[in-house]
Amino acid sequence: MPSTAPSDPTRFILIGTSHPGNVGATARAMKVMGFAHLVLVRPRFPDVLIQEETVAMASGAADILVRAKVVDTLAEALSESDYAIATAMTPRDFGPPTLAPREGLQRLVQEDPSRRLAFVFGSERFGMANEDVYRCHAVASIPTAPDYGSLNLAQAVQVMAYEWRQALGGFAVSERTPTVARASAGAVQGALAHWEQALTHVGFLDPGSPKKLMPRLNQLFNRADLREEEVHILRGIAKAMLDHGTDSR
Repeated sequence: MPSTAPSDPTRFILIGTSHPGNVGATARAMKVMGFAHLVLVRPRFPDVLIQEETVAMASGAADILVRAKVVDTLAEALSESDYAIATAMTPRDFGPPTLAPREGLQRLVQEDPSRRLAFVFGSERFGMANEDVYRCHAVASIPTAPDYGSLNLAQAVQVMAYEWRQALGGFAVSERTPTVARASAGAVQGALAHWEQALTHVGFLDPGSPKKLMPRLNQLFNRADLREEEVHILRGIAKAMLDHGTDSR
C-alpha cells in the first residue's frame, strides 16, 4: 500500500463532529486512498485527535491525526483549496449544483487536474448547515437505495476518497499469489491417456465400446484450463486407481 503523500492538496473537512470514532475512521479511510490532510471545524471535543477511541479507530493512520488541523470556521478550513464539494442535501431555495461522485469527479479532473479539492462533511446528527453548503462549489450526492440513504460519516468519507482516487488514476492492484504455469497441451494429453488406462482398469470405460467418453473428458480438461500442479493431481489419482482400483461394476 502506498504511503500517504503530505504534498497532496486534497483536504477532507469535518464540521462539528461529535464521535471520536468517526474521526479516527475518517483518518483510516483517507490513508488507504493515499490522502493526508484532515481538517476539523469546531469539533465537539477539542481533544478529539488524541482520544483513545480516535487513535484506535485510525488503526495505523495516526500520522493523519498528528498532521490534522482544528479551526474555528469553514472559511479557515477552505483557505488552501480552490474548489469545495459539500456532502449534504442541496438547499431547496437555491444552492450549488449537484454532482454524482464518479462522473462529476472525473469531469473535474479533465477540466483541471491541478485543482485543489476540499470535501466537506457535516456533523453526524445535523449534517451541514445551509450557510456552509453555500460556501461550496458543488454538492456530491452518493447514489444509495431510494428507501434508505443514511451513511455513517466515515463511510461517506471512504466512498468519496475512493472515487476521487479513481478519478486521479487509482492505484494498481498487486498480485497476492505467484503466477502459476498453465499445463501444456502435451501434459494434458498425457493426463488424459493416464485416465483412459485408469478408467479401463476400474471398469468404467469399455475399450471395445468407448463411445465419446474420452473426447468429452478431453473437452472437460480443456475448459478447465489446467495448471501444472492440477495435472499432477489428476495423474496421481489415475495412478492410485491403477494401483488399488478393482472392477466396481
